[in-house]
Amino acid sequence: MKILKTAIALICLSLPAYAAVPIQKVTSPGGITAWLVEEHDIPFTALEIEFRGGTSLDAEGKRGATNLMAAMLEEGTGDMDAQAFAAARDTLAADIDFSSNKDMVSVSARFLTENRDQGADLLHSALVAPSFNESAITRIKAQIISGIRSSNQDPEHIARQAMASLVFGNHPYGSDDSGTEESVAALTADDLRDAHAAALARDRVYVAASGDITPEDLGKLLDRVLGDLPATGAPMPADTTLDDKGSTTVVDFPTPQSVVSFLQPGLDVQDPDFMAAYVVSEIVGGSRFTARLMDELRSKRGLTYGAYSNMVTMDHANFMSGHFASDNDKVAEAVQVTRDVWADVAENGVTQEELDAAKTYMTGAYPLRFDGNGPIASILVGMQVQGFDIDYPKTRNQLINALTLEDVNRVAKKLYNPDALRFVIAGQPEGMDQN
Repeated sequence: MKILKTAIALICLSLPAYAAVPIQKVTSPGGITAWLVEEHDIPFTALEIEFRGGTSLDAEGKRGATNLMAAMLEEGTGDMDAQAFAAARDTLAADIDFSSNKDMVSVSARFLTENRDQGADLLHSALVAPSFNESAITRIKAQIISGIRSSNQDPEHIARQAMASLVFGNHPYGSDDSGTEESVAALTADDLRDAHAAALARDRVYVAASGDITPEDLGKLLDRVLGDLPATGAPMPADTTLDDKGSTTVVDFPTPQSVVSFLQPGLDVQDPDFMAAYVVSEIVGGSRFTARLMDELRSKRGLTYGAYSNMVTMDHANFMSGHFASDNDKVAEAVQVTRDVWADVAENGVTQEELDAAKTYMTGAYPLRFDGNGPIASILVGMQVQGFDIDYPKTRNQLINALTLEDVNRVAKKLYNPDALRFVIAGQPEGMDQN
């Protein structure tokens, strides 16, 4: 399962005091809003655009259309084919990238100040008038199908996709963004035009910029790039809720080391208890060797090279998700240890020492992420997507430091439920019962 949005959300939650630079809200003459951090020391601007809805807006029977459409945005516009578009971008020394996931179609652009207007025009053309040339469609479809075939031989992808199908069923979250070989092969240029109209509209756009640009110039750029898009797109899919019924599922795959994906219900990022849950999640499943899962599974028992878990917040579902790989003869023990860690956190909570260490790490280590206009713009757009206030960077560390041991353990007891854990194992684990 792709969790790009979750990565953005967690980066947003990590915004340090260092990044408490003035953030301005800009509204274009045409009514498009954006957040801006002005920084005129270096003559370039980073622009991040998110269109909410993403691949979940695929029409019935057209799975993979939005993913293919996003990949086609740099394959030609107007009289330009893919090579001409790339040449125009390179001549301007611009960087324009398009991507998609279950919740978003994303655009990242970087423009030198001297070429900003021309770069904005090129981006506008790609977004508003992609050519969807048949030869380019055939080529990109072949690349996507090749990727699907490769993913279907990857035990990590198999485990994650089997989990998504198990938990989300017929909801768009339950199937792969890329589609299937058959669904992608059947897509037409008209399908891509429909996906374009559904996904790229002004009623679902979020924008952030950082760099050498004034609010007035950003307002003009917003209208220049986005003003000609349709006002509205397709309706959003329904929310989905996870039940708390635990299970274990094995997907047979010939490999000496099984891949384990596990999941249970979580919290929305706007839940009053989310920050406490986020801190507990770092203590339990963070990447540090002192994290509970890493300590119990790797350091103490040598069952895996690494084990991780985190809070996942998506537009239509929230959950805690984790992952590790283990030798087939060790998987059953590793799964049981994971359940035991979950049960201990629920019953006994975390210690003051663990909480203090997590606070120090979470409030102090993250400034390294904010090393330029690009990362700042990404963080600002992620803040908007997640519904944070524009002043959130000033209060984030205070919120973490204000948490008491009683706060986090109350939330841990409420949230962590070993009986709700679902495990999906791709491999040939020994002694692993399914239920």
